Amino acid sequence: MSGTLVLNASYEPLCVVPVRRAVVLLLLDKAVVERVGDAVLRSEHLTLEAPSVVRLHRYVKVPRRARVPITRRGVLARDRERCAYCGARADTIDHVVPRSRSGPHSWENVVAACRRCNHRKADHLLSELGWTLPFTPAAPQVSVLGTASSPDLLSEWEPYLGWFGSGESSVA
Repeated sequence: MSGTLVLNASYEPLCVVPVRRAVVLLLLDKAVVERVGDAVLRSEHLTLEAPSVVRLHRYVKVPRRARVPITRRGVLARDRERCAYCGARADTIDHVVPRSRSGPHSWENVVAACRRCNHRKADHLLSELGWTLPFTPAAPQVSVLGTASSPDLLSEWEPYLGWFGSGESSVA
């Protein structure tokens, strides 16, 4: 029970809040439950399933950054903590086109990698090693990256977050 994803009225992901704050939004009739979590909250007069995803009744206009800033934590969350080269658990990030060969430090050039693959690749290009990427790295569409403390929550929120699949949310 670490957090609740808050969606705008248009199903656009806004932020992650503590479960307690999400319950307050529900009790004040400012939001509705889209998906419930595993936990049950109890008070003297009320029993409530802890929400995992809530949606606001009214649309909230939020100023957005042009791009989500790139961070190690964000790259690992985008790639679900899996190595882009072998599929093992990733603990580092790797530049597909190495910085030593003028590769940019951008979402499109950075992937999660295990230490072994990162060390083996070193400053080589993928074509030199005969390696390929199973996906095309891209910038995430939302800024809630890395705010969930468990991969289970991220997979539960997957339909509402546009950065796992085609870049668009599957909820409309």
